[in-house]
This record gives sequence, structure tokens and C-alpha cells, in this order.
Amino acid sequence: MAVKFNDIFPPPQQYSAPENSWNLLHGGCARYSHVSFAVNVGQLFAYISSSFIEGATMGSAAGTSVELLVGEYKATLYSVGAAIGSLSFQGRDLVLSDSGEKPSSAFLGKTLIPWPNRITQGKYSYGGHDYEAPINEHSTGAALHGLACWIDWEIADQSADSVTFSTTIAASPAYPFTLNASVTYTLDARFGLETTIRARNVGAETAPYGASSHPYLTCNNRPIDECELSVPAGKVLEVDENLAPVQKIAVDHAGLDYRVARTIAGQQIDHAFTDLPDGKWFVDLHDPQTDQTVRMTSNEPWVQIYSGDNTGRIGVAVEPMTCPPDAFNSKEDVIELEPGKETVFHFQILEV
Repeated sequence: MAVKFNDIFPPPQQYSAPENSWNLLHGGCARYSHVSFAVNVGQLFAYISSSFIEGATMGSAAGTSVELLVGEYKATLYSVGAAIGSLSFQGRDLVLSDSGEKPSSAFLGKTLIPWPNRITQGKYSYGGHDYEAPINEHSTGAALHGLACWIDWEIADQSADSVTFSTTIAASPAYPFTLNASVTYTLDARFGLETTIRARNVGAETAPYGASSHPYLTCNNRPIDECELSVPAGKVLEVDENLAPVQKIAVDHAGLDYRVARTIAGQQIDHAFTDLPDGKWFVDLHDPQTDQTVRMTSNEPWVQIYSGDNTGRIGVAVEPMTCPPDAFNSKEDVIELEPGKETVFHFQILEV
């Protein structure tokens, strides 16, 4: 029998904070602000305490924001979704910025665990049991981008050039496994923003797991149709009308060969690429007019490329992934995370 999340846990009672109010605390090179927009009964005291901080801002969907400034790089990180809110170099934007004023339907900069991308129809089987995750993309009927995007992660550690967010993915009917997770962002004057996602299984059963992140690379918000994209992948995952996987095919047969940089020129892309070089690979977005190049580097076996058709085509989502879409069903590249074991995921964004 499939276990349905909403059948067992009703929505918690919520308290909404007033809109359009801010709280900003300054300290050293890092700045942070705590904003509460909706809390359940167990979080009520945290909400009340934040209301008494001078200059507090309520109504933001970002949670706590942390600003890092190192050399000519500047980054803003948000606790809700352990997200990249902004990243710039010499004042030029490298990722699409999230104002944090309302939840981002485009998943701007969010951390995607314990699965990336889509679970078709929200249903999967594991360990001889059937599970059903909440459908949050009704146009495709899929459970999209895991369970951590809207969690308000805690700040576990902070310095002048880094911040670590942490949370627990509690066992639920949709995913009956317990993980302790952390995301560390480190800003470097030469190498830009490095992201490290860790997950440890603190439960008693082996857990299926996958990870990704959802930044949109941009050449200072210039139209991507005037930019060139390079993706060093030999294969791409063909999908059906609901973006569910069908089969892997050669990128040249799919008309999605970006192994040599070329213009995007109006092409719509929302595909998972693989057959990437061994070791570290990179995806570049280059603007010939300004000669700006933004680079994503990783060593993961998959990368989702989305041409940002719902965000004005001024940024390309580049999502390194440990596994393909619907991996909980196909089992391809799913991490079998045993009790007490930890897995680590890396990527980096910089201007070159």
C-alpha cells in the first residue's frame, strides 16, 4: 500500500508575520538578518523574540540572510532552502538574484535534497515498500526537488568568508529516513563561491539519496539568447511530455550538442546531461558583447540545464546532480546511504 504524506500529517497551525519589515544586524565582514514569515506553534517563541529586534523585517521568504564579501566577490546566502541569494564579481551578477521577498517558484539557488529533479507521479518503491511524495509540480504531476527547499535551516557556523547551514530531514511518510544535512558556502577572492553539501544518515535503515543545487548562471542579466553556452556532455536524457525520463541519447542526435560553445539562440532546454569528463568538468556561459564568462565546476555525473524560459531567459539553470531525474524509480546512480555514513557533494561558481 502506498503511504500518502497528506493523509497522515495535516498542515501545522501557522502564524503569519507582518509584511514589509526588516531586521539587519551587522558584525565584521559578514552581515546577517533574521526574518520570520510563517512559523508553527513550536517556533512561536522564536518568532516573538525576533519581533523585538530593532529594525526587524518580517514578511520575507528568505529566512536569515548572510552576506559575504571577499576580494571583489560578494555573495548573499539565505537560510530558507540553504540558498544562494546572489553572487557578483566586480559588481557583475554571476547568478540570478533572489530578493527573498516571496517564495521563488523558480527555486533560485535552492538546495535540492534528498532527491534532485522529479519523481514521476510522486511515487517510488524502495526496500520492498511503496511511497508517495507530495506533488508540487502539477503541470507534470511530479514531486519536484526534494524536501529541503522551504525548510528554514539553522546557522551552524559562520566566519568572514564562509557560512554553514544545517538541518534535519525528519522521517516522514514520503521519505521514512532521517538525515542530518549541512551546506557550507565558502567565498574565495580567486575561486569564487564553493558549495559543499553533506548528508549523514542518522536513522536505522539504508536511505536512497540524491543531491543538487539550483543556481541560474547569468552574464549580468544579459539575454541568454545573445550568449554562448558550453556543456561538455556526450549524452542527454530524452524526456516525454511530462519531463519524465525515456532514454539516454547522443547530444548531437538530440540537437543539444554544446561540447563546443555555441549560441543558445532561442533553443528551449530542460534536460539532464551526462557522459561528462572524468574528474572536474565545467559549464560556461559567455557573453561575446561584454566578454564576461561565468563558470560552474563540479565532478558529479549529471547536470541539468534549463534555459530559464519562465524567468525571462536572462539566466541558465545549471544544476550538478548526483543522479538523474526519477532516479528513485530507475535506481540509476542513487546513493545508498547506510546508517552512520555521510556523503559529500561539491560545486563552484566563478567568473573566468
